[in-house]
Amino acid sequence: MRTDTTRAAAAIFAANRARGTVTFDVQHVDGLTRRRHLHESGSLRVRFPSPEAEGLSAVFVNTAGGVAGGDRFDIDIAAGEESRLTVTTAAAEKVYRAQGPAAQLNIALKAADGAHLSWLPQETILFDRARVSRRIDIDLAEGASLLLCEIVVFGRAAMGERMRQGEFVDRWRLRRGGRLVFAETVRLDGDIGEKLGRPAIAKGGVAVGTALIVPGDAALVERIRELSERFGGEVGVSAWNGFAMARFCAQDAARLRADMMAVLGRASAAALPRLWLN
Repeated sequence: MRTDTTRAAAAIFAANRARGTVTFDVQHVDGLTRRRHLHESGSLRVRFPSPEAEGLSAVFVNTAGGVAGGDRFDIDIAAGEESRLTVTTAAAEKVYRAQGPAAQLNIALKAADGAHLSWLPQETILFDRARVSRRIDIDLAEGASLLLCEIVVFGRAAMGERMRQGEFVDRWRLRRGGRLVFAETVRLDGDIGEKLGRPAIAKGGVAVGTALIVPGDAALVERIRELSERFGGEVGVSAWNGFAMARFCAQDAARLRADMMAVLGRASAAALPRLWLN
């Protein structure tokens, strides 16, 4: 009887979880980037504001109002040859407390020769006891370029909340010309608040971020390091395997966001999405 009750409860829980899928690609036609195919399902939507002179912007909206344990969202984006695409989110994404399975976020980004793809979502905010597993797979042609950033905030400082317990798993894989050039998995679980307080991890910081820039070289690293006196948090940057990466850590999200915007501005002449400037 207890097994039947448990199974029934699990079935009800699964039936009430949010699911969202967006798959789309863009192509370059007559000097312009335009949407080609689009598929949406569940609570995840993508909107395309007025197109720019040459490129195209996409904005993701989660109509579920956030991410809860057991939710699953899948995104698959492809930028065709010579296209220019910038992707962001309408607001910061909130990941709520979970009592069951972790939320699953799966992101696949592809860019063909001559394409430029900017993946620039706003912050992901983890509530106390949130559980989330994210996977980002990037597949670039040799002649493609990429500007990508992710910011994760542990807790809601404005509400006086710090993330004490929870689980955050972040798996990144980058392939260029079919060859794996970067692989990383970050895992924080259990007493995350205590771990973030350690000097070797975050030294009490509550916000971390990563910017990935392809192509990237030593000259770009030096241009970014010229901003070092302006940074409000800790920023480290390096280049290898033909790409550059900047790491961020700060005592509050606003400070890290300002540092990220400065680095992205130095890495690309293109303007940031207008939603970042509100």
